[in-house]
Amino acid sequence: MAEIKLVSEIVNDDYTQYVYDKFDIQDSSKTEVVVNYDFTPIKGKKWNIGVVYGSSGCGKTTILKSLGKLTSVEFDREKALISNFDFMSPDDASRVLMSMGLSSVPTWLRPFSSLSNGEQYRAELAYKVARASEGDIILIDEYTSVVDRDVAKAMSFALQKYIRKTNKKIVLASCHYDIMEWLMPDWTCSPQKGGVLVEHDYRLRSRPNIELQVIRVESSAFDIFKKHHYLTENVNKSCRFLLFTWDEKPVGIVAVINQPGKGRPNAIALSRTVVLPDFQGMGLGTKLSEFAAGVFVNQGKQVYTKTISPALGEYRNKSEKWRGTAQNGKTRTVNDGKAKNRLTRASYCHEYVGEKIQGYEEMLLPVGDMRKNKKKSLQLGLSL
Repeated sequence: MAEIKLVSEIVNDDYTQYVYDKFDIQDSSKTEVVVNYDFTPIKGKKWNIGVVYGSSGCGKTTILKSLGKLTSVEFDREKALISNFDFMSPDDASRVLMSMGLSSVPTWLRPFSSLSNGEQYRAELAYKVARASEGDIILIDEYTSVVDRDVAKAMSFALQKYIRKTNKKIVLASCHYDIMEWLMPDWTCSPQKGGVLVEHDYRLRSRPNIELQVIRVESSAFDIFKKHHYLTENVNKSCRFLLFTWDEKPVGIVAVINQPGKGRPNAIALSRTVVLPDFQGMGLGTKLSEFAAGVFVNQGKQVYTKTISPALGEYRNKSEKWRGTAQNGKTRTVNDGKAKNRLTRASYCHEYVGEKIQGYEEMLLPVGDMRKNKKKSLQLGLSL
């Protein structure tokens, strides 16, 4: 068991003497705090994620410093976020940002100072993780202290996926315990429990679940999502919009539009699927689109999708819930309304062939008929 003594000298005066006398404390010119920890149980073992937890002032930061130097990140305020990752290729930079849950392409083109607290925290994490060399231990102090707790959970899930996928090592210090099931650490240590290290096998843990509410809304609800879609902000107002919330906070939206064609009079298309940046990285985009598809297939509809997102497209190529159409993989030109922003990319085109989802029929009625009873609960299980 290692021991660190933190000694601080103080200058006594009338105020400190008042405390000594009032609370019967021994007069002293210095304070001493002892922090214990023991990392021997993991010496020589393979691990990826460790968490040092406990209340403020218990010695978490001291333990982190015993593992290495704590570093800060300074972003260039005049550069787009992605341009700050100029120590790696643009392709690698985009991958690490997406892996940290910053999947909103427009966000990459904004300066760091214009991002939300949650986005800034993810950006700093992405930078530190990307900068780490093989064998380095990434040290993160005050983990998720400044973000909403649901955002902290989403961030933790995205982080642990990337760390394990790239086989890196990270140790996080936090005063919050609610992130544990989302981080699924290989070991934990608390100075308040004597610094004893406890090992965990995350593979034996069940994946965390969240309960979302799905609500049928009007087209105006898309306004808070449109700037986070990688194509044009415009969307056809004749779409049917399904809004998903978590603890009454908007998380994502799916827009569905009729798209009848020759031989398929009941065809519809998932026109837009958008998850807000704070909740990206958990796989919600696929869950929400598959929920919407299942609901409409239950009503006898044929559901089609088209995307140029490689991550989403490749997922659907491998999933048993989707079948590639004749147009899958063919090149298409994407236009966001500005000629200079025309892009020629391979598109992923699929038809949903997964299971039907029952019990949400009333969400397909006209919006006017929905206003009396709009909410339904949807349980989503998140898995790697």
